[in-house]
Amino acid sequence: MAPKNSQTVDWDQLLSKISKASAVEYGVDRKVFWEGDPADSVFFLRKGQVKLSVTSQQGKEAIIAILGGGNFFGEGCMAGQPLRMSTATAITDCSLVRLEKGLMVQFLREQHAISEMFVTHLLSRNIRYEADLVDQLFNSSEKRLARILLLLSHFGKESKSERVLPRISQENLAEMVGTTRSRVSHFMNKFRELGFIDYGDKTGLTVNSGLLSVVLHD
Repeated sequence: MAPKNSQTVDWDQLLSKISKASAVEYGVDRKVFWEGDPADSVFFLRKGQVKLSVTSQQGKEAIIAILGGGNFFGEGCMAGQPLRMSTATAITDCSLVRLEKGLMVQFLREQHAISEMFVTHLLSRNIRYEADLVDQLFNSSEKRLARILLLLSHFGKESKSERVLPRISQENLAEMVGTTRSRVSHFMNKFRELGFIDYGDKTGLTVNSGLLSVVLHD
């Protein structure tokens, strides 16, 4: 769970005070940056969803994460990363803020309180990545798929179900889980028959809180 103070920060409002920050829009499937590009800026995702992925020498893609609004990405440049380690792709229409590395460094140096909040924000996200790695190493494909669907639906809010927008393709889910599309299809059909998910209209699917039982079941 992310620390409470990281949940109350209005990053959109804070970043709007930086006059040299660039507001940019990306359409569906457009690349924000490619793996191997110069790492020279940080992005803040105001609205939409972005996929971070890496590609092996054999051309196989693996999805690292799918980020929603309120997340930073590309911050590796601030730790001395010369080249992008992943490819960032808009999977919905996205509204972003782009900050040159030097501008972001200056902003954080001048705003110590904000700098601490930024570090807390990144640490909470890295904790999620660590949990994803443990999940990948020790849990079954079925449990990993259930956990990913719960995360994508922002499970933990007061409502009993949340809609995943947009509908994530089974190919993308397979890449995130680390299994085949046919296995994902099998599990998704099983979850639907059990009432854990429901395909509504073309905009997405509904994930019900009962899916948590798959994750908790030994």
